[in-house]
Amino acid sequence: MSDVRPAGERLRRLLAVLAYLARVGEAPIAELARRFEVREEVLIAELELAACCGLPPYTPDQLLELVVDGDTVRAYGLEALGRPQRLTPEEGVAVAAAARALLAVPGSAPDGPLATALAKLDAALGEDRLRVELAVSGHALTLQRAAADHEAVELDYLGAFRGAETTRVVEPLEVVAREGRLYLDAYCRLAGDLRRFLVERVRDVRPLHEPFVPRPVPADWGSAGSAFVGGGRAVVARIAVPDAAGALLEPLAVGPVERDGEGRAVVPVAVASRRFLGRLLLRLGPGARVVDPPDLDETRCEVAAAALARYGDGARR
Repeated sequence: MSDVRPAGERLRRLLAVLAYLARVGEAPIAELARRFEVREEVLIAELELAACCGLPPYTPDQLLELVVDGDTVRAYGLEALGRPQRLTPEEGVAVAAAARALLAVPGSAPDGPLATALAKLDAALGEDRLRVELAVSGHALTLQRAAADHEAVELDYLGAFRGAETTRVVEPLEVVAREGRLYLDAYCRLAGDLRRFLVERVRDVRPLHEPFVPRPVPADWGSAGSAFVGGGRAVVARIAVPDAAGALLEPLAVGPVERDGEGRAVVPVAVASRRFLGRLLLRLGPGARVVDPPDLDETRCEVAAAALARYGDGARR
């Protein structure tokens, strides 16, 4: 049984369930479902999936031991989740930085358990303080409320290049923070697919007060590169680059990186826009080539020609 919630939300809920089971050891399925506001069949499916997780080499003794027996679930080997962790100073600073970043996201509870834990961590670390600043658009809270209420909104959105400004109706799923920036995950009715929008590029938001049923989210949504370059309509392009440029493509890779006969890295990248790919190839330099499908290698020329045409128009004006 699937769940329409975003994968990140489901993962946070599952971690909370595991932490609870670490404390109590055993609990009725019905009680867990009520406590964490999830259907019993969904909870069982996610616990069965968690039981397949563990540490390399993923032998049976390294997997989580979760036993669903009738209407009860029992957990073994989760003691590490149920007791306070001992951190080195370096680990404490890293945890504090992550906690502050989470608290900076609009909608986080400033006096909730995370804030309380952070205060205790600050006290243990001493007088030094680490401040994390997250750029927050004035529209972030509006988008978060729309996502929570499952209500569609109309956006005026600035694209990544001139002339790409659009007005579109979207069904917000979640506002997420990545590397200090806020993004909106939503189903875009204009594109007919899932998209991730940079919140700071949203010029205006108009609530439509139109309820919607959240659409299923693919399991790989939010994986490296997938949400940034399109959903189901994306084409996987295999891009060959010199090893020195391989690191620039790895964050976008949607599969294993290979080597060709000339010693170059061949990176699979999901592409939903020829303009996106052309701009990417220009940034990678002349050593980058699309080896499959080969016709996509022409996108760099298309983007360069369009840029030259705009430059010529500007010079004539």
